[in-house]
Amino acid sequence: MLSLFRKFRHGLLKERKFGTYLVYATGEILLIIVGILAALWIDGWNQDRQEAKREAFYLEGLKHEFQLSLAKLDTLIAVNKRTYNNTKELLSRLPEVETRDEEAALSGLLIEALSYEIQYNPNNSLLREMINSGRLQILSDADLRQRLTSWEPSLESANRQESNLRNIREQVMDVFLGPEGSILSILQDAGVASIYVGEGIPKREHTNLPVLKSQEFENKLVVFLITAEGTESNFYLPLRKGILTILERIDASLGSASR
Repeated sequence: MLSLFRKFRHGLLKERKFGTYLVYATGEILLIIVGILAALWIDGWNQDRQEAKREAFYLEGLKHEFQLSLAKLDTLIAVNKRTYNNTKELLSRLPEVETRDEEAALSGLLIEALSYEIQYNPNNSLLREMINSGRLQILSDADLRQRLTSWEPSLESANRQESNLRNIREQVMDVFLGPEGSILSILQDAGVASIYVGEGIPKREHTNLPVLKSQEFENKLVVFLITAEGTESNFYLPLRKGILTILERIDASLGSASR
């Protein structure tokens, strides 16, 4: 094909048809330019398609990760809610506890209120890898990138609150470590001593009434209750809202990428 064009040009020059040659040469140049632009467009289109596939791959991974994190958070919210609801009931029943039998009936509630470790551990391996490697810029949604970047600081705030809640819970339990308290009596009264300390331990008849009726125990229990409720309202629920918004942005980006 090129040799044919070359022969045609030479023929026009030999015949001194310069006007026709100029028109032909201009058309040939335009044809080459169009070909180059078409090649560049195809190359750009292929590159955009590859980038879209790469973005969709990361979006699907992030969606799965945040769905798992949402499920974990919902479970933790339920555990924390059970904790502070049991604490409320414990506080409401403390004034009426006067006998050893009433104390024993309260032991199960005491364990339910103070036994659970509250700590949120979301699935963040892919997000951390994207942030550390700079691959977060693959995502075309600037708002989604900003929300993902601010996710870790939000988690750190929640973790500090959980640490505070853990310390207060330990302070409540430490009240029973004094000479007037008996943790073993609480476990035996609740019927769970064998789980924690094994079988064969004689029944402890020590009473925890002085501790349960003390102002120190009530004060620490109230602080624990307020902190547990604050952990949900000020940290867990905002985190949950943030996860739902991130999942919505991911779905929107996946919808755009599929078109």
